Amino acid sequence: MLFRSLPTEQPSALHPMGMSNAWLLLLLFTAWMLPGLIGHDPWKPDEAYSFGLIYHILQSGEWVVPTLAGEPFMEKPPLYYLVAALFAKVFSLVLPLHDGARLTSGFFMGLTFLFTALGARELFGKNTGKGWIAAVILLGCLGLLVRTHQILTDVALLSGFAIGLYGLALCLRRPVAGGIWLGIGTGVGFMSKGLIAPGMLGIIAVVLPLFQPWRNRNYLLTLLVALGAVMPWLLIWPLALYLRSPDLFVEWFWINNFGRFLGLVKIGPTAEPLYYLKILPWFAWPALPLALWALWAERIRGWNQPGIQLPVTAFVVMLSVLMFSADAREVYALPLLLPLSLIAALSVDTLRRGAANALYWFSVMGFTFFAGVFWF
Repeated sequence: MLFRSLPTEQPSALHPMGMSNAWLLLLLFTAWMLPGLIGHDPWKPDEAYSFGLIYHILQSGEWVVPTLAGEPFMEKPPLYYLVAALFAKVFSLVLPLHDGARLTSGFFMGLTFLFTALGARELFGKNTGKGWIAAVILLGCLGLLVRTHQILTDVALLSGFAIGLYGLALCLRRPVAGGIWLGIGTGVGFMSKGLIAPGMLGIIAVVLPLFQPWRNRNYLLTLLVALGAVMPWLLIWPLALYLRSPDLFVEWFWINNFGRFLGLVKIGPTAEPLYYLKILPWFAWPALPLALWALWAERIRGWNQPGIQLPVTAFVVMLSVLMFSADAREVYALPLLLPLSLIAALSVDTLRRGAANALYWFSVMGFTFFAGVFWF
C-alpha cells in the first residue's frame, strides 16, 4: 500500500510527510475522485430522484420544501441538494446539469478526507505522518468506491461525521475550537440526513467521559460551545419548514426520522439480522483487518490512548445504532469507515512485512482494475 512508503518521522519543517508526498497524495485523491463523477446519466434509483430534487431547486429557487415531480419529498433536509444546485449552475457552461451536480460528491469527499487526516493528526501527533495515512486507508475502502461517486446525501452525511470526529479529537488540545467543529459537523450531518448524525455524535459525546482525557471541565466547555455552534443548523430550516407547512414538518420529523428508524412506517428495506456485520469484511476492506491488527498490537496499553478510545467508541456507537434501526442498506454503513480508518493508521508501525506486501499488491491490482472499469 502507498502508506508503507511514507516516512513516520518528520522529514521537513514544512510538512510532516514532506511536500513531495503531500502533492503525491493530492494527485492520488484527485485521480480517485474524478473518474465516475462526470460523463454518464444519473443512475437509478438514487441518482435519478436526487437529481429531480436538485433540478426543481434550479428551476424554481425553492429550498424549504424539497419537491419531486410536483410533490413534496420530505425524506431528507436540503443541504446536499442546495450545494448540488449551486455546483450545477456554476459548471453549466462546460458540463450537463447532472454532471455538475455530481461534482458535489467530490467536494464533500474532499472534506471527508481532509478532516479524517486532521483528526488522525490530532490523535496520533502532527509529526507521525498518520494523518494522511488514515485518509489513504479510508480512500482504499471498497465501500466508498461506487456510492461516493453518486449524487447521494449520504456523502454529505459522511463529511459531517468526519468533521464532528475531528472536533472531538481537537477538543483535548483546544476545547473551544473543538466545540465549534463538533457543532459544525453535527449541523452538516443533520442538514444532510436528519437526526441520525446528532443522535450518533450526541451518544459518542456522552460516552467519552468514561475515559479520563474527556473527563474534565474543558470537555464540558467543548460541549457547550458545540451546542451553540449547532443551533443555527438545527433551527433555521426546520423552523422555515414548520412555518411553511406544519403537516410537512411532522411528516419529515416523525415519519422520516423516528418512524423509519423504529419501523413504525415501512419505507426503506427491512433490516436483516446482523446485516452490517455480514457486509463489513468486504465493505471495510482494508481498514477492518488493519484496525483489528492495530488493536491486537496495542492490546491493554492502547486503551489508555485517545487515539484508541475515540475511534473505538465511535465505531461501537455507530454500529449499535445502525443495528438497532428497522431498515438497512449498505450505504448507511459509510460512517463506520471513519473510525476504522483512524484505528488502522496505527497499524503502520507494527504491520509485518509479509502482510504489508500482500496488502500492497492487492491495493495496486484493485486500484488498477477499478480505474480501468471507471475509465471504460
